[in-house]
Amino acid sequence: MQPLFRRFVLLCVIAALGLLSLYHIAGWDSKLQPSRPSSSLPGRIKHSVKWKDVPVRYPVTSTIALPSGTPSAIPRIQHEFGIETDGNKQKRLKRLGAVKQVFLRSWMAYREHAWLQDEVSPVSGGFKNQFGGRAATLVDALDTMAIMGLDKEFGQALAALKQIDFTTTETSTVNVFETTIRYLGGLLSTYDLTGGKHSILLNKATELGDMLYVAFDTPHRLPITRWDWENGALSGSQEAPVSVLSAELGSLSLEFTRLSQLTGDDKYYDAVARVSNQFEKHQNSTSIPGLWPVRINLLAESFTVDRTFSFGGMSDSLYEYFPKQHMLLGGLVPQYRKLYVGAIEAAKRVLFFRPLTPDNRDILVSGTVRKNAADHFKLQPEAQHLACFAGGMVGIGAKIFDRPEDLDVARRLVDGCIWAYESMPSGIMPESSSVIPCHDPEDCEWSRQKWYDGVMDQRPLHSYRDDVEKIVEENNLAPGFTDITDRRFLLRPEAIESVFIMYRITGNTTLLDNAWEMFQAIIASTSTDISNSAIADVTDLEPELIDECESFWMAETLKYFYLIFSEPDVVSLDEWVFNTEAHPLRRPQ
Repeated sequence: MQPLFRRFVLLCVIAALGLLSLYHIAGWDSKLQPSRPSSSLPGRIKHSVKWKDVPVRYPVTSTIALPSGTPSAIPRIQHEFGIETDGNKQKRLKRLGAVKQVFLRSWMAYREHAWLQDEVSPVSGGFKNQFGGRAATLVDALDTMAIMGLDKEFGQALAALKQIDFTTTETSTVNVFETTIRYLGGLLSTYDLTGGKHSILLNKATELGDMLYVAFDTPHRLPITRWDWENGALSGSQEAPVSVLSAELGSLSLEFTRLSQLTGDDKYYDAVARVSNQFEKHQNSTSIPGLWPVRINLLAESFTVDRTFSFGGMSDSLYEYFPKQHMLLGGLVPQYRKLYVGAIEAAKRVLFFRPLTPDNRDILVSGTVRKNAADHFKLQPEAQHLACFAGGMVGIGAKIFDRPEDLDVARRLVDGCIWAYESMPSGIMPESSSVIPCHDPEDCEWSRQKWYDGVMDQRPLHSYRDDVEKIVEENNLAPGFTDITDRRFLLRPEAIESVFIMYRITGNTTLLDNAWEMFQAIIASTSTDISNSAIADVTDLEPELIDECESFWMAETLKYFYLIFSEPDVVSLDEWVFNTEAHPLRRPQ
């Protein structure tokens, strides 16, 4: 055989072996068919992937196992509700029915206009696929239908689930956080709520969990939060990113832990336990000990490069998951109490503040703090809708960690978001706004002059004498608000989430009326001929419709409205723990 010909044969053999290896790794021998034509998938991989068979680049030396033993006694969260009067029951059931009808209308709109797509476009009647085209709304809403007893709709959705391939996605980059909370959380929650009757739910969750697990396959076993999944499937090199959002890094623990509990495979818990260890290691070395900044250099394992701290967007659910993980693990891992207590003590010192209000309400808002180059802290007194989850979180923390003094803090945080809703012309809180912090919470008496001064502080280049009343009028500023920095309402759930939790904790029926007013205001401003839409300006009584309806509308917002008007034992907080997408996971008993 001639040398040139032998070289050619050798190259052919090597190429064939390489193709066979990729064939096995990517799962191209799988009998499962893709849920959509292969041509719709970008890049190199066009078929289902066997993620369990992808070689591990950086294996762990020892696996962190789920804690064993009898769950510790965690104090009760829910109020001891008494006997309901007939009048109150009829009013509650009427409200409950109204919420259910809105959900059904929204679901039918998705069924008609966006079936098996991520979300419906509620004005134009089209659809959007911003989460990879794996039917985000369908998966996200499964457990809501189970809770509402919508057996027909649930059955249709469950049957359609067979068509969804969770081992691939239409997008080249997977947002590990969003995929975990919406898809993995939705599948696991529905499996729990239906008593494990539908094995497809756990099977699909495991498929997806195996895919997401590969995002943790980096030298330090810390995840790539915006992940090139095709590179992961093809065994390309991976390392943790330089910059990650703290919420995206810290809000994976519940779902991965529950997957380990249900499958008996500790690898998922091991993955997130290593992340929790990083937060514990660096908790007291940040610019504000106890808290973590919005952004983290994960590659360098540095928690000091950013000096912005908040319970708002990009950080929020990081903190929420500490008390919830404590409950899901049956109180057997003291780490999560330590993480939560350290964070909440710091937040009470630097993030929570009392705003100036026309009726002198004793309420709290969770703001943002930045540390400047001179090492001075500056409070940005913003009220973010995303931060409204904090009242519910602090309420739960007050109960399970026996911190009764924090229950008043929790209620005041909830009341702060209720005030923001009530203050807007539409009755809906905006995405973000600015208010006036009272530097002494005991000296917070309303003054129009203080309000006007605050409005002008936001606009230092304007002339006070001529402009202040004109600015207030042109910007439609309610008394106490100095600016509305983002006027949109995106159908978000955080305010009703905390109102629901606070009602379940206290039994205060005033919160039922607050919730009903919020619901009516939202429906009045967001309803379209098709469904419900995000709006552009909550200060407008006839706001522009944005033509967006994210999956959390049915997964979270309507679920929390439904649950607050349900009987208190429906998804009890003493039996279930909600992930940040409102997917209840069963607590160990």
